[in-house]
Amino acid sequence: MMLDVEGAPAYAYTGGHAFEPDRPVAVFVHGAEHDHSVWALQTRYFAHHGMNVLAVDLPGHCRSAGPARRSIAALADWLVALLDAAKVDKAMLIGHSMGTLIALDCAARYPSRVTRVALLATAFPMTVSDTLLDAALDREPDAIDMVNQWSHSSIAAKPSCPAPGFWLHGANQRLMERVTTRGESGLFHADFNACNAYADGLERAAALRCPVQVIAGRLDAMTPPRASRTLIDAMKQAGVSVETVMLDAGHALMSEQPDATLAALFRFAMQPA
Repeated sequence: MMLDVEGAPAYAYTGGHAFEPDRPVAVFVHGAEHDHSVWALQTRYFAHHGMNVLAVDLPGHCRSAGPARRSIAALADWLVALLDAAKVDKAMLIGHSMGTLIALDCAARYPSRVTRVALLATAFPMTVSDTLLDAALDREPDAIDMVNQWSHSSIAAKPSCPAPGFWLHGANQRLMERVTTRGESGLFHADFNACNAYADGLERAAALRCPVQVIAGRLDAMTPPRASRTLIDAMKQAGVSVETVMLDAGHALMSEQPDATLAALFRFAMQPA
């Protein structure tokens, strides 16, 4: 689905199912240097089991035109503008990595628009090393290699997505290379810099008023489970219902443990309001 968002074309994958006005909506938000395709399995299942799906390409990423937004808050504002363009009043937000910060910020600042939030591989602060920031700015192939090494917990995760036997490192490398080729200059660095600079996580966590699910990979080297503890504590202190799920995976939860990720997300989505 192509939408006009803030005067520019924006793409949202609908999971292979036409939008139906009476269905609840789930919005999937990818991480740095990725696009909607990281949610391939999860979005198709949601779309064919009673929910409308909008798996976005963030501004400047693949099918969505730029300019890329340079801060998490600006990306959260863009997400609300996308809901407006799709004529969606309320939605569940599902984010991965950088996408978790966007979902968190959006839900806290626009509480009337968000029904619940799922955060996959989240952390606060989401610090990015100087080595990776420098590589993303000047040596993108090196940055892609680093992220691939740190995102996956094994060479051949079983089961994996799209099917057992696929080379997850290679698929992720090609995706990031495609985003680099089709996106605007410096996009990888812009994404990582937005994560690194985001300072409002605890304030936003304390302002949440909707149920939250946190899914972590036990072997995640980029956003280890302990890195989400302060966010979870802030949410609980604010009286928010927080469900935590631990999977045997690294940072790439959706591809290393696709079925377990889907099962957790869909069960959370189907819980009574």
